[in-house]
Amino acid sequence: MADMHNIRDYERIIMGIDPGTNVMGYGVLGINGKKPEVIVMGVIELSKFESHYKRLHRIYERVSGLVAQYLPDEMAIEAPFYGKNVQSMLKLGRAQGVAMAAALMRDIPIAEYAPLSIKQAVTGRGSASKEQVAEMLKRMLNIPAENMPKLLDATDALAAALTHFYETGKPKLPKGPGSWAQFIAQNPGRVVSGGTSRPGVRKTEAGNKKN
Repeated sequence: MADMHNIRDYERIIMGIDPGTNVMGYGVLGINGKKPEVIVMGVIELSKFESHYKRLHRIYERVSGLVAQYLPDEMAIEAPFYGKNVQSMLKLGRAQGVAMAAALMRDIPIAEYAPLSIKQAVTGRGSASKEQVAEMLKRMLNIPAENMPKLLDATDALAAALTHFYETGKPKLPKGPGSWAQFIAQNPGRVVSGGTSRPGVRKTEAGNKKN
């Protein structure tokens, strides 16, 4: 992992967040050109706080501290996985919102990625396990075995940051015309008027027939 004094040497810094109400993961990538490097990853332990609201306060406090320490240019956050337990989903959504608010207070752009999209981007399989995601990150980012975290929330957060790196590195395709009228305006030479015969078409009294 990178030393703290090298943080300002990176062209971009992406912070990844894996929301949680018991454990929240975070991971920070430094980018130079097309090469990502792990700066730090870890977790925020929340289970010791009995009150849900105190956990939210701790999330905001710690994420704000991480943002101030590592100065990310962008944040990538894993979108909540929608399950059957409404109360759990509500609490998870609050945790995500508080982490996002900590970034927004410093005007940091935020991107959300679904769990399936993150797994697909990192491993090539949307059904990959957390362990498989962690192993792939270890190989791709050359993370020493002794630096791999025990809790996979940290590697999930790092995977979100890496997914954002991949997504923002894709070439942008030119946008096509939004309507037929716009197409005609953009391509006047490619449109044939109704009174003009096209090459390969001969008009007869019975109608237009191909040669």
